Amino acid sequence: MANFTTHIAVGTVVSGALATLTLAADVIAPENLIAVTMAGVLGSVLPDIDLKDSRPSKAMFSGLGIFFSFAVLFSFATKFSIAELWILWLGTLVLFRYGLHAAFHHLAIHRGIWHSILAALFSAGATAVVFYYVLGRHEGVAWLAGAFLFLGFITHLILDELYSVDVMDTRVKASFGTALKLFDRRYPYASLGMLAATIAVLSITPPTKTFTEGMASRNLWAGLNERFLPQDKWFGILDRHSGLAKVGTADPQNGGVTTGSIPANGGTAPTAP
Repeated sequence: MANFTTHIAVGTVVSGALATLTLAADVIAPENLIAVTMAGVLGSVLPDIDLKDSRPSKAMFSGLGIFFSFAVLFSFATKFSIAELWILWLGTLVLFRYGLHAAFHHLAIHRGIWHSILAALFSAGATAVVFYYVLGRHEGVAWLAGAFLFLGFITHLILDELYSVDVMDTRVKASFGTALKLFDRRYPYASLGMLAATIAVLSITPPTKTFTEGMASRNLWAGLNERFLPQDKWFGILDRHSGLAKVGTADPQNGGVTTGSIPANGGTAPTAP
């Protein structure tokens, strides 16, 4: 299997390439693009969450602990005393960072169900849900983040499979085929559990209309094709008559800086179904 450094390096390159295309197409606002790109980088290390002592696993559960502990703190800020709030905050942090971490790894097996396309679909849907309901982002931004994470996740699985082939000794390692798979046949109950979780999360995901229509837009792909190579000189200074065709619309109130065709947020905060 590829190591953590390789996964995050390749994941960053893939996410950066996707971010470049997204920026060129002027799809979303720059502040949203940063978060979406980070979702792709996260996806490139997420499958190793089932490795107990791995950095992705520790970082993930630490992040969950921090997020939910502050969510609890802010939710009960006016209902309890300072001492009670400290107990709630610290208790939630410890519960997620250590309790949930221990429970998860008691059940999870490395290169099990988390190394599968089914887990990638679940993670993409969960990402869209978090971006839409928790962060209050537009549905198009939410699904773009889910797509970035999905591609980062798949990149991780492909890398693991590539590292299972020893080119120099012309042999295939025993681990080949355990990373990139639709589901885990060795553990049917875990696969059924992941399938149920995927169906559940997809049932509450935001609408896909903006994302699917945007990706199918001929104007988007025509604009990217036109901008793919320089129309004059590589890294040269273009004269006023040979500038690149504009993709998207400029915001006259923002000094002509493009802000994306998808709104920065969903307007009013969405409510969970």
